[in-house]
Amino acid sequence: MTVTDQYADLVVVNGQLHGTGNASAAPTSLAIKSSKIIALGDEAVESLIGANTRIIDANGGAVLPGINDGHLHFVESAVSQHGTLSVGSQHAQSWDEVAAILQAATPANDGWIRAHGWDDVILGSGGPEYLYGLREDAPVVAYDQTGHQLLLNKTAARLAKLENHTDGYPDGVVGTFADGSANGLLVDAAVELAGLVIPQLSDADVRRCILEHQNFLHSLGITSLTEPGLGPGGEGLFGGSSATRSLRLLADLAVEEKLSLRINALLLFSSTGGANAEDTRTGLASDLPSSLSERGISEDQLRIAGVKIFADGIPRSGTAWMSEPYQTPCGHTHGSMVIIGDTDAARETELHRIISNIHAAGLQAGIHATGDATTAAAIRAIAAAQLADDREARHYIIHGGFSGAGDLNETLKDFSDHGVGLSTNPAIRAEAGALMKTILGADRFNNHQPLASFLDAGIPTNIASDAPVTSPDWRESIIAAITRDSTAGPAEQQDAQKIDFAQALAMMTSMPAWQDHAETRKGRLEPGLLADVCILEQPVTDDIYALRENRTAHTISNGNLVYSAG
Repeated sequence: MTVTDQYADLVVVNGQLHGTGNASAAPTSLAIKSSKIIALGDEAVESLIGANTRIIDANGGAVLPGINDGHLHFVESAVSQHGTLSVGSQHAQSWDEVAAILQAATPANDGWIRAHGWDDVILGSGGPEYLYGLREDAPVVAYDQTGHQLLLNKTAARLAKLENHTDGYPDGVVGTFADGSANGLLVDAAVELAGLVIPQLSDADVRRCILEHQNFLHSLGITSLTEPGLGPGGEGLFGGSSATRSLRLLADLAVEEKLSLRINALLLFSSTGGANAEDTRTGLASDLPSSLSERGISEDQLRIAGVKIFADGIPRSGTAWMSEPYQTPCGHTHGSMVIIGDTDAARETELHRIISNIHAAGLQAGIHATGDATTAAAIRAIAAAQLADDREARHYIIHGGFSGAGDLNETLKDFSDHGVGLSTNPAIRAEAGALMKTILGADRFNNHQPLASFLDAGIPTNIASDAPVTSPDWRESIIAAITRDSTAGPAEQQDAQKIDFAQALAMMTSMPAWQDHAETRKGRLEPGLLADVCILEQPVTDDIYALRENRTAHTISNGNLVYSAG
């Protein structure tokens, strides 16, 4: 070993370190060599500083493990933020303003106008009345904030031949005016009708969006994420941004050493509705599950973790399956799963087949379930798969729906008994709280996302943005999880599901590392672990809302400085 080999490549000094796994010590410095953290503590780090060691002075700012967003639609977010017009609340507070943005837009080279971000929680109903007759000179598509709805103008609706589907669409909705004619609204599985006619962006455009968004996420301190759904089932979603080619583009960047985010990807074999065992069997038998390993890509960089299943839709569309009826009299009663099948029993049987196939293939199942009945059915399906093979698969529920407090202990036991994790989204609850309380009723809303109970039960639980549904800024997820405030109003002071900062941070660092099967390699600031670090400008204080203005100063990924402010 040479003298140079003894020293660190990079050290961080004068920091407020969090996530070190040692509550009794309060180190202020860490040292990095190559891709690993090699030391914590002032004296140990000082001894590792050589002539060529780069020194970052945190100036008292918080030093955190790199943020890991356990559910972030990366390519869709990249395209929505860097490849479409924004009609989100920051730009439009009314349907009139949405229409004005689209009216003034210049069509892309392919003749289409693409927009993203409208939210009927903010804008109210009536979108078709404003947009359907707009811009006869160009087809228009406007995706909503959730990814479960979109609006087409008349020109685009004719291309999609919506008039042929006004009598109904399996596991989706084709909206109509009072006279029964199509109004351009497509919900859940019906969005694939638009995907059949909207031209996909070029590989070069998507690649550009990916690289720009990677830089943006690093500016927030994000170093890892789960991309929840790329594959043949995503061909018709958001202009094909969730299609198989997006996985190929990510792999290309990894091979070229231009991918600095760590990405765990779930494959998507069926769309947002109509999931079925045959699609799953076909997808698992294809070359797609082994496509990354064949290219020699490190699993710590880009990894196919498992398969995403849309088991139901979302409450606001009435497509989440509930054990009790919706409170809002919207004609949806209990809702249902969006798995193929004519009855609840038939759909659950098909879900069992899907999860059994995934489990037998040695992969992880990430199950989108927003209704409590769907959540329970998913765990029953996991339990059935485990009877044939009790391997530790780390299947998990995405979002999660839970009934009243009286049934929670039984639910927690089911999660624990079968090793099921939870990835949920406090920022969605915060932003849509008023609507959710109306739809679910006060009791179900107050018991929604029982994070403290899950942590107390030892269930691996992470909180994630679900971007582009909400901002990928992890600060908003942490603030929402700690305060449980929402647009429905401030949380009750005695709300038993509030958590503290250390718990919330773990739910965006070490706990999603469990979901990634990587908790021994990343997610904490400890010697021997991968050097993924987020350094903030200021320390974290008891005023959790101050976190919102505490910007990222530096981000380190795999030992490399990938972002510095200014």
